[in-house]
Amino acid sequence: MTTSSSLAAGLAVIAPASDGGGFEPPSLDDFYPEAFALVGTPFELNRVMLVRIIMTLVLVALFGIGAARAKVVPGRMQNVLEMLLEFVRKNIAVEILGEKYGARYAPIITTIFLGVFFLNISGILPGLQIASTGVVGMPLVFAMVSYIAFVYAGVRANGAGKFIKGSLVPSGVPGFLYPLIVPVEFLSTFVLRPLTLTVRLMANMISGHLLLSLCFLATNALFVYATAQLKVLGTITFAAGIVFILFEAFVAALQAYIFALLSAVYIESSVHMH
Repeated sequence: MTTSSSLAAGLAVIAPASDGGGFEPPSLDDFYPEAFALVGTPFELNRVMLVRIIMTLVLVALFGIGAARAKVVPGRMQNVLEMLLEFVRKNIAVEILGEKYGARYAPIITTIFLGVFFLNISGILPGLQIASTGVVGMPLVFAMVSYIAFVYAGVRANGAGKFIKGSLVPSGVPGFLYPLIVPVEFLSTFVLRPLTLTVRLMANMISGHLLLSLCFLATNALFVYATAQLKVLGTITFAAGIVFILFEAFVAALQAYIFALLSAVYIESSVHMH
């Protein structure tokens, strides 16, 4: 048998299989698993919902225990939690909004950052292995929280009339351009902002999950089902999977940072109308 025919045979062995053997590529179906509890009710649970609940409980428990055990001389856990809170407060809230508004809106920005990060990082945790922000519902919830904070901050700082006018009509625009500018600004400010926040986060988490799944499913197929000539490729896909785990951890933190940063930028634009 020639080398080319051997490779062809090996590839045929790891081709997509419907009988549970060989290589079955990941798909978006991973984010829409069947419900396993409370089926047929508004509260039915599937794997993604369970991951959300678990990570929310972990987040609440970590900071609850940290607060209960807080000491003047902090231990390791308290140090880590305080570093997280201080990072968001100083490097996002105060940096963007200034001392006055940074202190006022730091709690909501911190909640957004930690919530997004914990739901993102579940994508690389053994046993969970899916980021529940890969389904539109959760990113949309965070986007709406950011949007409500943006509107609330603007109305509180400037009054409803000035906030709406400042959001729809940039300063210096002549009146005859209002019919053109107002619809564009409305679409940009009140529609596209929450939409882009939602899509950016969801798309990054979906792509990360698919890449990780592809690497490790390919590794399994190559090690178990492929011919001897192709098994060596399994070490390459396994190494790629490890690299993507580290990269996905970075992306999880980066997306949380970007989401919180943009939320702070939007709030800043609403309280300091130009």
